Amino acid sequence: MKKTIAGGLLTLASAFLIYGCTQTEVKNLPNAPIAGTVEDGNAKSFRKIADATVWLIPATDVAAMGKTPIEVKKDAKNDEPLEDSLAANRGRYLHAKTNARGEFGFADVPGGKYFVYVEPANSTYLPGGDKSRKSLSTLELSAAPVTVKISGNVPPTATYVGTTKCLRCHEEKINFTKTMHRLGIQVVGKKPAKLQDYSRFPNVNRGLDKLMAGTTFWFHGYDKTRGFDKYQISTKAPADAASVSFTATFFKDSDGKLKFRTTNARDAKDQPRVYPVELAYGGGVYKQRYVYRVGANLFPFVQFNQEGNDSFADRGRKQWRDYHADWLFNEGTKKLADPSPAKSFDKECAACHYNGYTLTKTAAGDYKAGSSNDPYGEMDIDGDGKPNEINMGCETCHGPGSVHANADAPASEAPATIVSPNKLAAERSTAICVQCHSRPQGHLKNDQPVNAANKIMLPGTSRNNFLSQYTTREDAAAKDYWADGLHSKSHHQQGTDFIKSSKYRNGNQLVACTDCHDTHGDAKFPHQMKADSNKPESCTSCHQNKTDLKSHLADKAKCTVDASKITCSDCHNTKTMQTGAGLGKGLTGKDGKNYWLNDITSHIYDVPRKDNKGVKGVAPGAAMPIPYTKPCGAVCHDTKNL
Repeated sequence: MKKTIAGGLLTLASAFLIYGCTQTEVKNLPNAPIAGTVEDGNAKSFRKIADATVWLIPATDVAAMGKTPIEVKKDAKNDEPLEDSLAANRGRYLHAKTNARGEFGFADVPGGKYFVYVEPANSTYLPGGDKSRKSLSTLELSAAPVTVKISGNVPPTATYVGTTKCLRCHEEKINFTKTMHRLGIQVVGKKPAKLQDYSRFPNVNRGLDKLMAGTTFWFHGYDKTRGFDKYQISTKAPADAASVSFTATFFKDSDGKLKFRTTNARDAKDQPRVYPVELAYGGGVYKQRYVYRVGANLFPFVQFNQEGNDSFADRGRKQWRDYHADWLFNEGTKKLADPSPAKSFDKECAACHYNGYTLTKTAAGDYKAGSSNDPYGEMDIDGDGKPNEINMGCETCHGPGSVHANADAPASEAPATIVSPNKLAAERSTAICVQCHSRPQGHLKNDQPVNAANKIMLPGTSRNNFLSQYTTREDAAAKDYWADGLHSKSHHQQGTDFIKSSKYRNGNQLVACTDCHDTHGDAKFPHQMKADSNKPESCTSCHQNKTDLKSHLADKAKCTVDASKITCSDCHNTKTMQTGAGLGKGLTGKDGKNYWLNDITSHIYDVPRKDNKGVKGVAPGAAMPIPYTKPCGAVCHDTKNL
């Protein structure tokens, strides 16, 4: 023990030198002995974990790291607050081994605050532990024996068993079936599967209902410089008939199935083509898209914007938006076309939706996705007669559960065979969400974060292993950010933003996505928020020193606005990204142009300013709109001064 303590003292000294810290922050905290146990499971079934190494990571080191610009790359030295701190100081940090009863002890820990981090002896368990999220003082740690809960790991032999089997034992998690993670994809023309409860989203199919009733779209004004919406789309023939390339008419066929017919507006001799629509995805929040079949492959087409309005001039903010209509018409030959198998939904999209995703390229050149079998799955996608889960399942975040669900195994073994994200270090828990709520490129050279075997990351994987094994480009391209290169412009990049925030790297509490969002669906607030984001309590429950908003505003922004008219999210949860039509018009500039309010929240939690590079001097349609949209513009900023 004396050798361990001596090593720890060297650790602290060297760590302060590495990041330029001093010990003044902790000088008033006393040295103290610390003891505790490491275990898995819960009160009913748990094991004491022997031969685990318990590390005390100084909070001052992590705080110092948080002040350095994060490096988003493989083998970065500062994008995993605990693992990178430990890697740099392994030979010097205080540490102790657990005995056969899972017990550990430190005789005399220098006064300070520490994150308690556990490294198991082998891969049966995952590193971190539930005491690694918040730094604790020597006073707190010495007050009573510390119990650290660590997460199990899925054995290499484990396979996917499906959400139904999980819920048979974990009935209390039934509200997961009411979340958009579970509801995202539905089979058109079929009653919702038993694992899909749409009661919280009564308007989910506003767009689909319009298509089922019969709708014709005109695709016109082709612009090859745009991304997925190269065409303008309208439900009425445009005034300039010559600008129309083709039409697509959705109809309910005599067999009861939804289909659409493409007709060439440039060449009457080109025979129309008919496609069945098999899936709809989205609709519960801001948009819905529709997936049609061509032979063995599925492809997405047309976007319905829940908040869209056809009076808006911006094509991206109308009720309907083009989504890869260019795959159905060749502007070079002026002929109708079928999309390339290389663009299929299975290859381009499904990895972040399907539970237990796999992908196989067939001899015919098609891409066939696989997912977990489940008796109440939405669709049989592989033709074996068994329904598959084509939405996220329990195992997406907890890992394949066949070993965990083995009824013949002792109950005491169960916790060691499944991942418990709340017992991981925050950085590993966050990686589960960030793999899809960011925009890396995987080994398929698209936005699917898959490895060389075309599989998605297992929960519990470290961020560095994810970046090394599952990405060929670590995150978004330059075009996916605003002009400042910091704030995300493209959607599903919440994780891209979050890892840059002070919540991810700091010396007090390392936040994970699940601290604010309830993944199991028990929360009653939008976006699975645990607290109402329209009330200060969603932030002040942690930021207890910011309950006086009036003083906070005066101190930080020299703002005298009535604090009762705004809340924390108005300034810190800015809508930099757009996925649907956005949330309406903002303020109008002196040039008559309008600033728009987008619909996806930045998770950097900063306050973009008027003089931000992405705002000042940039035209309203191209500028990051935050300072001049509601509520910022309506309350604080005057566009006349732009």
